[in-house]
Amino acid sequence: MSRYKKIINNSLASILFLFLFSFGNAVKAADGEALFKANCANCHKPDADYTGPALQGWASRIPNPEWLYKWVANPAQMIASDAYSKGLADKWKPTVMTAFSNLKKDEVDAIMKYVDNYKPPAPIATTGPAGEPATDNSLLFGILTLVLAMIAFILLQVNSNLRKLTDEKEGVHRGEPVPFYRNKTYLMTGILLLFALGGYYTINGAIGLGRMKDYQPEQPIYYSHKVHAGTNQISCLYCHGGAQDSKHASVPSVNVCMNCHMAIKEYKGEPIVREDGSSVNGTAEIQKLYSYAGWNPDTKQYNPDNNKDGMPDGSKPIDWIKIHNLPDHVYFNHSQHIKVGKQQCQTCHGNIQEMGEVAQFSDLSMGWCINCHRESKVDFFNKETGEGNKFYSIYEKFHNDIKNHKMDSVTVEHIGGTECQKCHY
Repeated sequence: MSRYKKIINNSLASILFLFLFSFGNAVKAADGEALFKANCANCHKPDADYTGPALQGWASRIPNPEWLYKWVANPAQMIASDAYSKGLADKWKPTVMTAFSNLKKDEVDAIMKYVDNYKPPAPIATTGPAGEPATDNSLLFGILTLVLAMIAFILLQVNSNLRKLTDEKEGVHRGEPVPFYRNKTYLMTGILLLFALGGYYTINGAIGLGRMKDYQPEQPIYYSHKVHAGTNQISCLYCHGGAQDSKHASVPSVNVCMNCHMAIKEYKGEPIVREDGSSVNGTAEIQKLYSYAGWNPDTKQYNPDNNKDGMPDGSKPIDWIKIHNLPDHVYFNHSQHIKVGKQQCQTCHGNIQEMGEVAQFSDLSMGWCINCHRESKVDFFNKETGEGNKFYSIYEKFHNDIKNHKMDSVTVEHIGGTECQKCHY
């Protein structure tokens, strides 16, 4: 008997070990996803280039496995001492990867395992059975709610009449019931309900007053950022050069457009479709540009300046409609965010490289800006590598606190980024 007992105990121990091992692997995979979202997702996607390169296929691109750990721990040092690292930095400049010296090797392994096993989520089905378009049942649910409310009201009236008949049979004399439209309880309930709903929508409307999220005006020329910044990979700074060096990003002049469209007079790319489903004739939009520029595509020359005003005859500025408007008392400097803060255009403008006609992506509210300042890390000057922003060297205390492990990072909030006078005149 003791022999069989020993065999059973060993079997149970083996099963328990396998269960714990499988559970540990599942936890490790989950940890890899959590670590990726916490440390990497701001700049990387597993299967597509983003602020940084796509991470899938990393094993075939790096010089050796140990390089990965060194790169994650201290990218700046690797760029200064390793040719492959320098080439990687040159390709993705001006963005430089943040050091994650706090990540252990097993955590890095968990992240990369998650990346290798990543599969994009299945698209949400937009069709019903047999390929039919999916239907929205909101109207049906609304009608059913009204029907149920009417049934409840009828039942209340039936209950009142039955009570009246019972009272008459038992000889109980009651006064005439008060009609529901004169019942103070019903009236007060209705008034409070209307007051609550009215107050809710009024407050929400007041909070959103002046915020133009999703505002998408029709422009004089259909300029597709998806075609220019997405398909053709034209840098944002080529057209909006002021974003890096001045307060305003600036709208490019017609001459900037003509730098390319002197040679490109036909659109031969993928079909351009508006949000309403209508198609856009790309070649016709280029012809509109020629009209504004005073350019003759047949002679490949500008129109003569017969009126001596310094501009080709017939040319005029393009009346672009401004989309992103901030209140007059708000100060926003593009160069401070792009060059100093090293923020990407997508931070405020969304996936601009995927937009046809541009719409306002974020609400640009004070709370939205404050939350960004609370989370954005400061790019301190590194004396050893000579990189970073020298302005922040005055905050030597933060350097010492980080070295002494009193703080793990410094946000814009710590250096006064949430003070009123930083953004308001």
